[in-house]
Parts: sequence; C-alpha cells; structure tokens
Amino acid sequence: QVQLVESGGGLVQAGGSLRLSCEASRRTFSTYTVGWFRQAPGKEREFVAAIGWKAGTYYTDSVKGRFTISRDIAKDTVYLQMNSLKPEDTAVYYCAARPDVSISISTQEYNYWGQGTQVTVSS
Repeated sequence: QVQLVESGGGLVQAGGSLRLSCEASRRTFSTYTVGWFRQAPGKEREFVAAIGWKAGTYYTDSVKGRFTISRDIAKDTVYLQMNSLKPEDTAVYYCAARPDVSISISTQEYNYWGQGTQVTVSS
C-alpha cells in the first residue's frame, strides 16, 4: 500500500508560479510511475504529466513548456513545477502512482491516489 500526500496548492495570479509536491509513504516509490491529474468543477479528471521509473516524462499538450515534473528519489517525492499559470489551469490537482515502469495517461491505470490540492489562478 502506498499513501500519497500532495501539498503546494494555493491562489496565484495569472502568469505566476506554484510548485506542487507529492510525498509517498513507501520507500520503493522510486520504481513507480507517478502522474499528476487535475479536475475542474463540472469536468472529468484529466491527465497533466507523468514521470516514469527512469525519469522519462510526458505532458499533455496544454501544459508543455510551462509545467515540469521531476522526482527526488531520496525524499520519495515528486514535484510539479507550474509556471506561466492561466485561469484555465484552475482545478484540484491529484498525484497518482502505479507500480509499473511505463507511463500511462489513463486514470484507470493508477492504483494509488492522493487527496488532492486546490490550485486557483485568478485573471
């Protein structure tokens, strides 16, 4: 079992930055693929970014060049650095993990989820 705890959300003006953190309870977390997803009010949860076991990364088109996903193996933590934020980035952001080396953009492929952290971008 893996417990995930997100932090770092908040209120920011358009053009600003935030860094989200996802800390895991399990020491073998470094071998898991970790993804960030987001869900805006009235919308389905959508894929944002993911990082694989060997640090390969993948992003949805709308955040490419603005968001960066990374991991600190020693701290069992994955980060999502979000720059040039837009009002349409407003959502609850969730991290998720799967005990597999391959990246997936499907919510159904992830076994473990955090509680979410709110990101609000004002115009």
